[in-house]
Amino acid sequence: MKNVLLMNSIADSGIEQFDYTRYHLSTDEEDPDLILVRSASLHDREVNPSLKAIGRAGAGVNNIPVEALAEKGVVVFNTPGANANGVKELAIAALLLSARDIYDGIKWVNSLEPSPEVAKRVEKEKARFAGIELAGKTLGVIGLGAIGGMVANTALELGMKVIGYDPFMSVEAAWKLSSNVKKASGFDEIYRRSDFISIHVPSTKDTKGMLSAAAFAQMKDGVRLINLARGDLVKTADLKEAMENGRIARYVTDFPDADTINHPGIVAIPHLGASTNESEENCARMAARQLIDYVENGNIKNSVNYPTVVLDRGSCTRIGVMHHNRPGVISGISTAVASHGFNIEHMVSGNKNDMGYMIVDVHGDIPASLIEDIDAIDGVIRALVFKG
Repeated sequence: MKNVLLMNSIADSGIEQFDYTRYHLSTDEEDPDLILVRSASLHDREVNPSLKAIGRAGAGVNNIPVEALAEKGVVVFNTPGANANGVKELAIAALLLSARDIYDGIKWVNSLEPSPEVAKRVEKEKARFAGIELAGKTLGVIGLGAIGGMVANTALELGMKVIGYDPFMSVEAAWKLSSNVKKASGFDEIYRRSDFISIHVPSTKDTKGMLSAAAFAQMKDGVRLINLARGDLVKTADLKEAMENGRIARYVTDFPDADTINHPGIVAIPHLGASTNESEENCARMAARQLIDYVENGNIKNSVNYPTVVLDRGSCTRIGVMHHNRPGVISGISTAVASHGFNIEHMVSGNKNDMGYMIVDVHGDIPASLIEDIDAIDGVIRALVFKG
């Protein structure tokens, strides 16, 4: 029986993936094998020795100490694409909110005193909230993954011209992107040509604060900026200065903070990107399935701290080894397996930055002494046996 800790409110579609005869699910498990989480912070949580993996029902993992967990051999999964449609739809709404002064117009209407003169006053003063249309304007999309690609394709259907840039775009994402999305040569071309800019990249040491004074200086006057990705991608002080000098006409963000609420020209949405019933169900289901496939078969897919390594499961016993990416580790594992009289039936490995993962299939029961020998190899972080 494996113990699963459920943090936050996990959608039923995720909980239903677990076989209750093999998994015990609880919201207060103190010694979990697996954790299924949404937004709860795990940075101050002590890592128990039995913890093998964490499934984040969502894309962002800022609430999880990813690198520290990798060093302990704990695999962290996220669910890229599971909430993409929900975020895409909000991004289209954000485009409209940035183009038409709908937000301030509604606030003004609701501030009026009810009277027979309301309709006349609205007709007289509606010009205060006039905007522009999307059709014929150029949208620059930064990041063409699951969400950015969908935003780009949908904007084309709205009559926009779309240019995009993503130096790390996957082959799968490229196949899904319309051929009518023009590929920009870099960020500077996006800044220079776009009437609207929508950003869809994760928050990393390289992307934090990427939209700063230097970027704003390259943009057209009156550009509209959409940020449903992460709040810290934008330097707010620089943004406000760019709004004051007319460079940025409107900023729509899904990450309100003390610097962005109640500010003219900023529309702050209360982090609703993935807040749809469908997104929550999709994310929970995907996260649960990835945890189950890992803990039963040793397969890793959509991990943020270990490489993707997947091998079809047969009748063999499976060993999974998390290790640092350095010379001699893989040969050392193979030697250890052979020294215990096992022939390797199947083997596959992969690396992600400094982290590596290896699957080894053999016939027969694995003695504890073999796992101890593998654990003792320099560079090995953790070895586990997956019995299915």
